[in-house]
Amino acid sequence: MGDFASIYQQSIDEPETFWAQAAQDVQWVTPPQTILDDSDSPFTRWYPDGVINACYNAVDYHVESGRGDQPALIYDSPVTDAKQTITYAELQEKVALFAGALKSAGVEKGDRVLIYMPMIPESITAVLACARLGAVHSVVFGGFASNELAVRIDDAQPKVIVTASCGIEINRIIEYKPLLDAAIAEAKHKPSASILLQRPQCQAEMIDSRDIDWHDAIAAAKPADCVPVQSTDPLYILYTSGTTGAPKGVVRDTGGSVVSLKWTMKNIYDVDPGDVYWAASDIGWVVGHSYIIYGPLFAGNTTLLYEGKPVGTPDAGAFWRVISEHKVKVLFTAPTAFRAIKREDPEAKLTSQYDLSHFKALFLAGERCDPPTLAWAEKTLGVPVIDHWWQTETGWSICAICKGIEMRDVVSGSPGQPVPGYQMDVLDADKKPVAAGEIGALVVKLPLPPGTFSTLWGAPERFKSSYFETFPGYYETGDAGYIDENGYAFVMARTDDVINVAGHRLSTGAIEEVLAAHRDVAECAVVGVADELKGQLPLGLVVLNSGCERDEETIVPELVQMVRERIGPVAAFKSAAVIGRLPKTRSGKILRATMRSIADGSNWKMPATIDDPVILDEITETLQRLGYGRSS
Repeated sequence: MGDFASIYQQSIDEPETFWAQAAQDVQWVTPPQTILDDSDSPFTRWYPDGVINACYNAVDYHVESGRGDQPALIYDSPVTDAKQTITYAELQEKVALFAGALKSAGVEKGDRVLIYMPMIPESITAVLACARLGAVHSVVFGGFASNELAVRIDDAQPKVIVTASCGIEINRIIEYKPLLDAAIAEAKHKPSASILLQRPQCQAEMIDSRDIDWHDAIAAAKPADCVPVQSTDPLYILYTSGTTGAPKGVVRDTGGSVVSLKWTMKNIYDVDPGDVYWAASDIGWVVGHSYIIYGPLFAGNTTLLYEGKPVGTPDAGAFWRVISEHKVKVLFTAPTAFRAIKREDPEAKLTSQYDLSHFKALFLAGERCDPPTLAWAEKTLGVPVIDHWWQTETGWSICAICKGIEMRDVVSGSPGQPVPGYQMDVLDADKKPVAAGEIGALVVKLPLPPGTFSTLWGAPERFKSSYFETFPGYYETGDAGYIDENGYAFVMARTDDVINVAGHRLSTGAIEEVLAAHRDVAECAVVGVADELKGQLPLGLVVLNSGCERDEETIVPELVQMVRERIGPVAAFKSAAVIGRLPKTRSGKILRATMRSIADGSNWKMPATIDDPVILDEITETLQRLGYGRSS
């Protein structure tokens, strides 16, 4: 523990000194003499003359340090009723062999490997094997649609694709091979080989000239050693889940990722080597990259890989069972997971069945955590519940309570203060700072710290224009909010979700906060819809708690009155509807922009990452019932 204020200030005043010290905690082949090269901003280069290997830092170093028998990975799959514990020594053997298999398939340093896999240990093996060879992995969420997969194949141009026969949901099997075959047929770029793991639940048909069985590849392979790479060499490409235009391939460098992610494990999450850390996400998302795979393994933790859901596998006590059984110290998940649990078990009765005494903190991210959900989690778990804010582009949190430095007060509705390395400002449309408490665009002063994105794959000009041109000298987060007089940030909405009601700028997040406080509401979303008189008006869509017997006609007037009392008539909040589910991405983000387009009758594209496309039909019908949208 230390003094957060002084540590933070050093990171801003002396970034090279700060990050040079952090770099001493990782294993270099050649330690860097230059810490920061910012001569071609915004293309910041951290540790440019350092040489390193990410897989060595994640696996081999721990074995060589005498901790080979410590569990590296716990796999828990309620959907297949399977569990497995893999030690660091066992993981080293598996990764070295699969790296050898990739090498036999022609993969060399700098080549790209696309990974299209479910939440199984072999997925992590494949990722680390790429890092071992200095190859650049690009993980695409398992089950992604063929046309979207084809776009990513053409952009990354992988030499090899690694896949499995299927993914498994609560009550269905998703066959990956037909999706992959269709994607390869559609793509202009053709990979030279595909390595496929046959799962017992589904046997995929193989194409002799291209497809290689995982076990055959392993049986014929020789273990491969770690290949040294430059710190600035790409570790991976991860495509953001944009709903329009070409996908953006976020590039993460190697050295900066090792240093920053290892630093966060102790300083933000307060976990030590041997502690069990669980990020309940998917390896297809940035959280999975940073905090299922790399961060915990760099830090010598035991990481938990969960193939299941917060509810339905088998019930709303699933998370408590995993925490209890595996002695999880810290859980990191999305607020939407806790809203689902709260909806099914509002009184948290299922917690009484489990021993949660080893559990020390809950971290939430992915979208803003509404205060009622935060309060419910705090009451249920009796541990700090920390909402923190970060993005695919940053790779780790911009704002948080750094529990491992100094456990500061949690302020409901805020993801905390800027983390060391991030200097934040709030700017208006004229690029001028606003006063404390005033809403504006949340931006981060350059240079960004290590481990943030270094470019977009094959699109350096788009990198500059998308993120750095609107506010020169700053990274544009695309989020709107404010910073209070105590330095706590409040992320209220995406910039385009700030609505203008008769000249008044209102945050949809602030209205959602009011709706979520209603006793019958499990979760909600507010979007601004076009209005001829006022420009825009807020529209609320709410999902009720399980077992609620009150109807829309009773609840909606109460919601309208609550907004009027807590925000005021200026919000002009008059319209709300009860729906069965909210449309979300697979990572739990609510698709507000899509709902706004439907309500406005604008053209919209089916989001590639939507969890269940059918829900948009219900949303469309509901909006038409309220007089919004169009029937075509």
